[in-house]
Amino acid sequence: MDEILNGGPSEEELAEQARIRREKLQKLTDEGKNPFVKVRFDATENSASVKANFEKLEGKTVRLAGRLMSRRIMGKASFTHISDRDGLIQLYVRREDVGEDDYASFKKDYDLGDIIGIEGFVFKTQTGEVSVHCTHIEMLTKCLRPLPEKQHGLTNADTRYRQRDLDLIVNPEVMKAFVTRSKIFREIRAFLDGRGFLEVDTPVLTTLEIGAAARPFKTKHNALDIDMYLRIETELYLKRLIVGGMERVYEVGRIFRNEGMDAFHNPEFTTVEVYQAYCDYFEMMDLVEDLYRTVAQNVCGTTDVTYRGTEIHLGGKWARMTMKEAVKKYCGADYDSWKTDEDARECAKKLGAEVKEGGAATKGHVLIALFDAFCEDKLIQPTFIYDYPVENSPLAKRKEDDPAFTQRFEYFICSHEFGNAFSELNDPIDQKQRFVRQVEEKRAQEKGCNAQVDEDFITALEYGLPPTGGLGFGVDRLVMLLTDSPTIRDVLLFPTMKPKK
Repeated sequence: MDEILNGGPSEEELAEQARIRREKLQKLTDEGKNPFVKVRFDATENSASVKANFEKLEGKTVRLAGRLMSRRIMGKASFTHISDRDGLIQLYVRREDVGEDDYASFKKDYDLGDIIGIEGFVFKTQTGEVSVHCTHIEMLTKCLRPLPEKQHGLTNADTRYRQRDLDLIVNPEVMKAFVTRSKIFREIRAFLDGRGFLEVDTPVLTTLEIGAAARPFKTKHNALDIDMYLRIETELYLKRLIVGGMERVYEVGRIFRNEGMDAFHNPEFTTVEVYQAYCDYFEMMDLVEDLYRTVAQNVCGTTDVTYRGTEIHLGGKWARMTMKEAVKKYCGADYDSWKTDEDARECAKKLGAEVKEGGAATKGHVLIALFDAFCEDKLIQPTFIYDYPVENSPLAKRKEDDPAFTQRFEYFICSHEFGNAFSELNDPIDQKQRFVRQVEEKRAQEKGCNAQVDEDFITALEYGLPPTGGLGFGVDRLVMLLTDSPTIRDVLLFPTMKPKK
């Protein structure tokens, strides 16, 4: 009989199955076979190594462990599949080989989901499937809840995200996505390490709320009796290390922002921030191109990847446009034709673009609003948008020939921003003035806000930050791109979820 269920059981049926499994556990315990007392099983191979090395292993004895995923009992013999981290492999279990008592227990006491250990020799079935002919079988852990049935599987997104462990058991493609995620992290580190960057760790808990637009999570340090904040970036600490002479540093860091959630945003996520002394934002563009090309090639085997049905070309030179050029191209507004801020606001009004600052909006504010409204969704292939207004770039160095703009870029893929970079502002006087304005604006916008200027960072700048290029990008979005995942929750093992009542 095939024990894989063909229909979706009701809650009552699931409860009954769980009750029966506990009875089986009690029976095994009464017989002195409690599987939860097992402490180890020495496996010599796994599913992938047996298949890959069949010619060498054929007829040889191997030991494997895994989860029982299917079973077809045929009287005195049975076929079953177990899964491990590398996939499925078929087992052939026969009464004459494992013994009458163990075979009887295998038929009556084992369930789908149980974790078992086996010993046997490698062979191929008549259909050509690499399998293991068992000579010994034992239960290592009893599964007390029935797995989702195979036909319908575990498809409810809410359940999948809340019970990622179960999701990984029954959906092999999910396991593949997270294996890919791990490879991406490894390749990023290898790329940066190979270029002489030093990986560092900076504090997650900080003692002040900075003036940045992102809203932090607030907590309390009881021993010091002070409020503390989970970091919203790693930037300021990393630049202090450049001041200290490290010259090339990066951090793969967990970031926390107390903000909204959607397909591209989760309250906690992972970024990579990279800082290199004596280079500018154009060199950071080159680094981004090389990094994405290298990671895609090494992880996916190609620099042409498909995301939601669209082929994205990560190889070669990416498109580059200033923000002024992009706005003129996609909505016809010409920044250079605006003589005053009022001209800019009137242009936005005619185009139907909303400017958050309203009547106080400057030309820079309007340019940003028009870019957000008319340009982002047009940027499908990798594109650098550079030279941002100083109004939304408090940490970037001004352009020497046009101080209304900064040496900043963001890059966009599939209509979404993937990363942000600057020629870093290293003038402590200018930096403090911008921080003060930023803090004032944040306090005016948010009731009860306790934002402060980071005076320690200003002090560090006063000792001298060399000309520096800086880059920050979200790794989760890169993983989404390279695994063709529609939502960030699909690439976070445990995404933030509202508790069930």
